[in-house]
Amino acid sequence: MEQAVNDSGWRGSYEGWFDAAYASLLESGVDSVKILPLAKRLGLSRTSFYWFFKDREALLDALMARWRDTNTGNIVRQSEAYAETLVEAMLNVFDCWIDTSLFDARFEFAVRSWALQSPDIEAEVQRADAARMAALARMFIRFGHDEVSADVRARTTYLVQIGYISMQAREDVALRMKRIPHYIAIFTGRDPEPRELHRFYARHGYSEA
Repeated sequence: MEQAVNDSGWRGSYEGWFDAAYASLLESGVDSVKILPLAKRLGLSRTSFYWFFKDREALLDALMARWRDTNTGNIVRQSEAYAETLVEAMLNVFDCWIDTSLFDARFEFAVRSWALQSPDIEAEVQRADAARMAALARMFIRFGHDEVSADVRARTTYLVQIGYISMQAREDVALRMKRIPHYIAIFTGRDPEPRELHRFYARHGYSEA
């Protein structure tokens, strides 16, 4: 972890400033991600910020880079992960909706809210949406769907999840797990096999009993 100390004392760390900015973005929106409030939050001097970031824009760029790599990157990676069947491939994608290390729904909501204030961020979100849906469409094509069917199924799969996020819908884990086989059947046109569901549940520590 990069840290900096000089004669005037503790300067903090890149991770500390970044994490404070991330938390502020999620709690109060992008307008709260400013150097002085973050310094107060961390109990550091304002000038300490400049050890790690050129300016506020550099910090905002770092937040967006993390969002792209985590939320867009993992949807693409999961859609391309090895699977023997389309159901297994879709369950790989559904890992994103369960595991917050793969897809951060609160971060997604915060960035989409930020996009309402910034044309540049709105354009970033639109590019991300296109990349994610294209990745899902490629997944369907890989398992035999034509381009039109793949596009529609990809959009249905993705836009349902974005609807959950935009509405800030809340489900406990047990309820979501019970609904997943039905979502899978709707999105893929196939009922999941018990063994496919069992592997999915097991990797998320969910008991079917």
